[in-house]
Amino acid sequence: MSLKEKLKNILNFFGYKNLSKYDKIYSKRFKGLTEKEKRYIIEIQFKTNVGYKLNLDNPKSFNEKIQWLKLFYHDPLQTKCADKLCVRDYIKEKVGEKYLVPIIGVFDSVNEIDFERLPDKFVMKINWGSGQNIIVKNKSKLNIEETKEKLNNWLKPENNHYYNFLEWVYKNIKPKILIENFIESFDDLIDYKFLCYNGNPKNMFMVQNRTMGKNMNVTFYDLDFNMLPFNRYYKRTKNPAKKSLLWDDMLKCAKILSKPFPFVRVDFYVTKNNNLKIGELTFYPGNGTEIFDPIEWDYKLGEMLILPDKKF
Repeated sequence: MSLKEKLKNILNFFGYKNLSKYDKIYSKRFKGLTEKEKRYIIEIQFKTNVGYKLNLDNPKSFNEKIQWLKLFYHDPLQTKCADKLCVRDYIKEKVGEKYLVPIIGVFDSVNEIDFERLPDKFVMKINWGSGQNIIVKNKSKLNIEETKEKLNNWLKPENNHYYNFLEWVYKNIKPKILIENFIESFDDLIDYKFLCYNGNPKNMFMVQNRTMGKNMNVTFYDLDFNMLPFNRYYKRTKNPAKKSLLWDDMLKCAKILSKPFPFVRVDFYVTKNNNLKIGELTFYPGNGTEIFDPIEWDYKLGEMLILPDKKF
């Protein structure tokens, strides 16, 4: 079933006859939307992806509460921390520069990049999104024109996550290209992602077998490092991992960095030299539309996320 057919079925669920209203409202997103129009888009996208009707007036599940935060909680500090360039200042101030991957260069346009002067290995990324990365392990094999085309595409406003999914934290980020040092053993890196609720890390997940695409493993643990019995989009591993020797350092940094926010995910990875690096701060993991299996865990994590009393 195509996405458009799914949307049509969801619109029927809400009592609408066709896609024309959704298309008309969605096309206005670059000019500005009312709160009612934003709610409409979020409700349709949510039901399409998650499978149950979104309740923004009394959210209970984790996914529902992420949608509430997208629509009603807008702190400029979130925008700073969602920006992969500006967040470096926040991390440096709060926990120290040692947790940052060194930067080779920052550019407003692909035309500013002198590929001849770049090292043989590096990582290119856009500062305002997720998955907009190019990992270069051998520059001699890099198709430069194809790379420029991809970067130019990622810099377009329509590739800002706000204009696709109403993820507010990205809306006011000025797009830039970052080039960072290549981290050796990238394929073997394990991500440690701490879910922090009102400044308190309460659970986390590890990402393993990254190169396997949809077959990579995402495994949730509590803070006593007990594996939690659910999957969220990706399957959990059958072989529990060992707690990192840098666990306490991760936990300390996660508490400090998450303190100002109702919810944020703080991402770490450990290099082959056993150095701890902070990847990013994420406010809407999976856009708040990743399915929990079994679904009861969507609500168990939702209980941990206490929303602010007032909209911000």
